[in-house]
Amino acid sequence: SDSFARIECHYFVNNIFLKENYILENITKLKDISVSIVQGRYDVVCPMRSAWDLNKSLPSSKLYVIYDAGHSIKEIGITNKLIEITNMLANS
Repeated sequence: SDSFARIECHYFVNNIFLKENYILENITKLKDISVSIVQGRYDVVCPMRSAWDLNKSLPSSKLYVIYDAGHSIKEIGITNKLIEITNMLANS
């Protein structure tokens, strides 16, 4: 939608309001948090390398690569994995 595009542009123009590599440089703050990373294999917006680096820097994380998906949450593989993870968290 038009409003989503405006919000997204606002964030990208402002470097998402984070300095470069902020998350990886502050990874120790996340060390005790269970993190699930869902990455589409064909995502050209957020490259696989970013998910890989985050996963390797955060031993408590789990990386799920969805081999038939790109970037969109509307892709069935991404949606199914996010629902699976959410259900797992709700039942733990």
